[in-house]
Parts: sequence; C-alpha cells; structure tokens
Amino acid sequence: MTQAHTRSPRGAKEPGELFGSGFSLFADMLLVSLLTSAACLPVVTAPAAFAAASATLRPSTGDGAPVKAATYLGHLRAHLSARSLAGGLVPPAVVVLLSIDSGLLGDALPGAHAVACALVLLVVGAAVVALRATALPAPHRLSPREGLLRSAADPRGTLLLAGGVVLAGLLAWSIPLLIPLLPGPLAFAATVVDLRSGPDSDPVTG
Repeated sequence: MTQAHTRSPRGAKEPGELFGSGFSLFADMLLVSLLTSAACLPVVTAPAAFAAASATLRPSTGDGAPVKAATYLGHLRAHLSARSLAGGLVPPAVVVLLSIDSGLLGDALPGAHAVACALVLLVVGAAVVALRATALPAPHRLSPREGLLRSAADPRGTLLLAGGVVLAGLLAWSIPLLIPLLPGPLAFAATVVDLRSGPDSDPVTG
C-alpha cells in the first residue's frame, strides 16, 4: 500500500524535522554562494557564475526544489560563452577607473564630494542592472539592455535590490571574511525581484 507524499509549503516543518524548510533555503544559498565565489575567481566568468546561481535558485523559490552542486555546474557550463566572458571584462575595467578617480579625488579637487557620491550611485546602479541581467529567464538572460529596461520598469524592485547591494558592500567592507558568502543572497534577491514583477511586466515587446 503506497502513501501519497505532498511537499509541505516553504517554511513548514516535516514530521521529525528539527529545522523548517526556511533553514534549507538558507543552506542552499550558502552552497550557491561558495560555488559562485569559486566560479568567479577567474574574474571574466563572473556573469556566467551569477547567471548560474540565479538559474539554480529559481526553482527553490517556488516549490522548494533542493539545490545540488551538479545542477549549478550544469547551469554554469550552459552560460559560459564568448559573450559572457566578454562581459566579465567590465568589472575589472570599472575597478581600474574607480581607482584612478579615487586617486584624483584624494587631491581635494573642487567638487570632490559630489563626484564621489555620483560614483557611488553609478556603481550601485550598474551592479543592480548587472544582477537583474543575470537573473533574467531565457532567452533574455545576460542581456544588459533587458536588465536596464526591467530596472526602469520596476522602480520598487530596483530600490529593494539596490538596498541589498549596498548592504552587501558594507558587509564586504566591514567583514571581508563574509565576501564568499554574499553571492548567494544577492543572486537570490535578484531572482525574487524578477519573479515578483511577473511575466506581464516584461517591458520588451516583440
């Protein structure tokens, strides 16, 4: 005699389970964080690594599907391409430009504080657009244009994601040991923001 098994809603505990499924999601994000951090080590693979993180976590946000390292690696291989590797050259270029600008601002030039604030806003905005691009479902994934359009079309979600980026930046600055654990929550936040906008909010037509 067989018994039907139904999946409990996210957050509910199974009989005999010490922790709720919310703890499982937390553990999944930690696993994805470590895998993404390792995949980002070559630098140019960062876009593909975050896209793989989002694709791996996306099923977990709905039916609570477990996250496996093999699943992440499969998504990573699928997203590695000449286009994604070319996009991976952007972050180090931005770092170099910011280093040059910060050196110039250190000379106490007129308007240095205003320029510094503008640079911070620019970096946060670019990070939000990049995260939204990596969280997009196929066939739009890793499209900077689509990420920019969705960021503009969903200001509330964009502000929420910007808050996550700022918080991650503060944690990385104050506690560098946490840096390998930050990609998972960022990818999860970007994925949830994309899902909450719904399919009807797609700004691209045709």
